[in-house]
Amino acid sequence: MLLGETSAPFRIPPSPLRMLLLRCPLLFLLLLLPLGSRSQKLPTRDEELFQMQIRDKAFFHDSSVIPDGAEISSYLFRDTPKRYFFVVEEDNTPLAVTVTPCDAPLEWKLSVQELPEEASGEGSGDPEPLEQQKQQITNEEGTELFSYKGNDVEYFVSSSSPSGLYQLDLLSTEKDTHFKVYATTTPESDQPYPELPYDPRIDVTSLGRTTVTLAWKPSPTASLLRQPIQYCIVINKEHNFKSLCAVEAKLSSDDAFMMAPKPGLDFSPFDFAHFGFPADNNSGKERGFLKSSKFGRQTSPKPRVDLHRVCIGNKNIFTVSDLKPDTQYYFDMFAVNTNTNMSTAYVGTFARTKEEAKQKTVELKDGKVTDVFIKRKGAKFLRFAPVSSHQKVTFSVHSCLDAVQIQVRRDGKLLLSQSVEGVRQFQLRGKAKAKYLIRLKGSKKGASMLKILATTRPNKQSFPSLPEDTRIKAFDKLRTCSSVTVAWLGTQERNKFCIYKREVDDNYNDEQKRREQNQCLGPDTRKKSEKVLCKYFHSQNIQKAVTTETIRGLQPGKSYLLDVYVIGHGGHSVKYQSKLVKTRKFC
Repeated sequence: MLLGETSAPFRIPPSPLRMLLLRCPLLFLLLLLPLGSRSQKLPTRDEELFQMQIRDKAFFHDSSVIPDGAEISSYLFRDTPKRYFFVVEEDNTPLAVTVTPCDAPLEWKLSVQELPEEASGEGSGDPEPLEQQKQQITNEEGTELFSYKGNDVEYFVSSSSPSGLYQLDLLSTEKDTHFKVYATTTPESDQPYPELPYDPRIDVTSLGRTTVTLAWKPSPTASLLRQPIQYCIVINKEHNFKSLCAVEAKLSSDDAFMMAPKPGLDFSPFDFAHFGFPADNNSGKERGFLKSSKFGRQTSPKPRVDLHRVCIGNKNIFTVSDLKPDTQYYFDMFAVNTNTNMSTAYVGTFARTKEEAKQKTVELKDGKVTDVFIKRKGAKFLRFAPVSSHQKVTFSVHSCLDAVQIQVRRDGKLLLSQSVEGVRQFQLRGKAKAKYLIRLKGSKKGASMLKILATTRPNKQSFPSLPEDTRIKAFDKLRTCSSVTVAWLGTQERNKFCIYKREVDDNYNDEQKRREQNQCLGPDTRKKSEKVLCKYFHSQNIQKAVTTETIRGLQPGKSYLLDVYVIGHGGHSVKYQSKLVKTRKFC
């Protein structure tokens, strides 16, 4: 019976030795042999046969025998006890037993009873009948040495243990669970678990809105004993974990095991875009101590949990990045002996990231264009509150560089969520005394620039309309030593088009051209000498809305960058995609 427990004693099924003998053929054979023979013993690490069988892990799978000096993993069904055996052959033997609960608290106790005495047999030397041996072993309750109830990794350690048959009884009263057991009679020399430093705490050395920097003292197993140790960090939003085994139980079987960051990327360990790691079915095979176990009892699939792990080698400082602002996270650190694949937990910690800096909301005025700059991956908030009643409201957005995301809410209700590239116009149904909140999110590639206009007057169009294709086409066959001919598309709306040219070096490339693709820069930023001409153009037939122009007075064998600007009625311009052309060198 467990210490402190009166209502929930262990109820071991009848004839436990019989079950043990059926499940462990080696022990069955050993008990059949005369106990008086000094050469026949219960399995220990000292026997050649046992050494052979311990190398075969299948021998101890689901067995009732605990091998000396090897960790076993097993499974408990709720309210169904399990009993394990091992033997200590000589008095005053050191003994250490470690039980690791994984995903549920355990009740366990360790007891010992004397081995059967040698049979007298009236001097005949014959062994006692097997039934008498069983009675001698099982009729005695045994002496309880230790008991525990909880979900901590708990140890029984003795520098001098008596010889006898040791029994380890385990029970889970909460749910089906798995666990690990390690027992050894040479704890001083084994040391399979990494040793913790004198201060096993994890320190939070730096805290930001999206980052947390952690530091810890190295394990003496690595610094003094020079054994291979690597550190694995576990991050989640729920609670701390007491063992790596508990982490494995929480994670789904197909979760990937993160590799250590590449050199030079120590503080950008992984992408937390969805607070999860990308699946990689092969990476988990490289590390035995995080292999998933599947059990016979079928369970319904669990929802994905926000729990992640990453191993970082032997460093003792690490920055977790891309976290969410104003969110509490729990951090656990495990020292893993890569020789034994066994781990020890540091004292976990938790921290709340700093709040996001409050965004200043920009007020939009009806019919007035507002310039907006957004940092990389940043966001800006704008507010539009029409002073008069309105039936419709129009938002015109001109993205100068890469695409931006726009969201529009009216009195808290989401009306619009789209990506905008170039010029886009959105018309929404109005509502009396409504207030509109606009959220603009920048590109991941770099900073974003845009112009935005909000109006309740449908005829107030500051930005010119654009065709779907804003490329400039050059006709190679019409190219001469002093001229090039180009064409571009227009719209049904009559607009003013201006074309500009600029001579560039022969090594001018697409990357340089891309950097100059700010569509919001108008003709007023260009030199007068670069202007070719301006003209008005439109066509009611959209299929025929195309115009051509020949640029003359160019130099032979020279490269030129051509730009076409379309200018709207409000004076705002939009630039087409630049075109790089080159005149013929010989004509």
